[in-house]
Amino acid sequence: MANQNSRQIRDVMTANPECVNETDSLRDVARIMKDKDTGVVPVVEGRKIIGLITDRDIVVRGLAEGKNLDDAKVSELMTRQVRTVRDDASVNDALDLMNSAEVRRVAVVNGNDDLVGIVSLGDISINTDKDARVGKTVESISGAPPNN
Repeated sequence: MANQNSRQIRDVMTANPECVNETDSLRDVARIMKDKDTGVVPVVEGRKIIGLITDRDIVVRGLAEGKNLDDAKVSELMTRQVRTVRDDASVNDALDLMNSAEVRRVAVVNGNDDLVGIVSLGDISINTDKDARVGKTVESISGAPPNN
């Protein structure tokens, strides 16, 4: 096992998350969220990440704005500004990115920019000894205005 201070994102990420494409239905997204107990689903074109759709996106951009969720497609509600981190990046690099971008999770890509995973603050907290650093990042993100 790698030294805790030099752990790479590939050591703590959720690998090969289930994904959707832009034309999929929100029902497909909801099924994945339920089956995988997650609040985020990557949106891909082939193996390239082009967005994320979150439970918050569905509520804030869909339900609260009165969209017909039975007919809406992923492309209408997804977040297109996706932060990514390389799978060989350090956990500290990912925490720096999350803090500066004020996000709780980032997509993980390999050297070909193919999606290989997703990493959340929870993944880092559970799998490393960086609880204090995660706490400071959560505090910083929680003080920021909503980003959608």
